Amino acid sequence: MEVNKEVYSTVHHLIERCKDGVKGYKTAAEDVEDQDLKDLFRKYAVQRDSMITELQDQLHKMGKMDDESSSIEGTLHRAWIDIKAALSSKDRKRILEECERGEDYAVKAYEEAMEKSLPGELKPVIAQQYQDVKNAHDHIRSLRDSA
Repeated sequence: MEVNKEVYSTVHHLIERCKDGVKGYKTAAEDVEDQDLKDLFRKYAVQRDSMITELQDQLHKMGKMDDESSSIEGTLHRAWIDIKAALSSKDRKRILEECERGEDYAVKAYEEAMEKSLPGELKPVIAQQYQDVKNAHDHIRSLRDSA
């Protein structure tokens, strides 16, 4: 099955958001002192990395390979993550706020993807990943609210 440009663009955009998540969570894990939070951030980074692989596998099944390169926008955004981390204090609440902000972008990207006409085999993958992102978002928000 040939992947049309809109489907490829949608999936590639989700891959970029997942790359942002990997970078953001790894950076947060380095910056936070609480071991439980470090472990949680590392878990979410691994989850996002698995989601990238799953999306790339879906593209492959549809006859299209993800070029695995990052968009200029994505590369710049991930550099901005490093800059913000360097400028901010290692304050737990601020780190959680940044993670939540990143999750806001991911949730929106998945919601937009689910509104598109996607091949049947891709829909459940994106729906499950959306739920995972939403759960992470809600978890981060509750941790932020209790900080």
